[in-house]
Amino acid sequence: MLPLPWLIVGALVSLFGTYQVGHHYGWLERDDDMKIAIAQKNEEARQIEQNMTEKLSQQSAKLKEANDAIKKKTTALAVANRAGKLRLCPTSKLQASSNPSSTSGDTKATSEPDGQADRASDAERATIDAIAEIVAQGDRNTVALNACVDSYNQMRDLLNDKR
Repeated sequence: MLPLPWLIVGALVSLFGTYQVGHHYGWLERDDDMKIAIAQKNEEARQIEQNMTEKLSQQSAKLKEANDAIKKKTTALAVANRAGKLRLCPTSKLQASSNPSSTSGDTKATSEPDGQADRASDAERATIDAIAEIVAQGDRNTVALNACVDSYNQMRDLLNDKR
């Protein structure tokens, strides 16, 4: 027969070994559960990312459309300016003439319109072009800022709804 201390040591080693095996398999099971949970969270994150990408691309398309509209408006202004249809200050027809020849009854001096008064000068056209470009740049900046704010709000709402 085996002595009693050896039986007690054998029983303790068996219990300890059983505990270690159970502990090991418990950790493996926990790791598998964590892998499944991580895979689910990754899939949710991919869906959120796809939604965010879709919303950003929609916002980019809106921004491009707005910029195209601004470009068309700027082009139309430039064409009108080159045609001489835009003026900074309209000329008044009721101004008193300081030309002494017009009061003397000389019809030849007043029969032909003054070329400078009817057509916009190059400086005036350049000024109008500069003003139109400043306005267009302001419009583009405003549209870009609004698109940025809208994108931020959409992303914030999308992320806050998922929490």
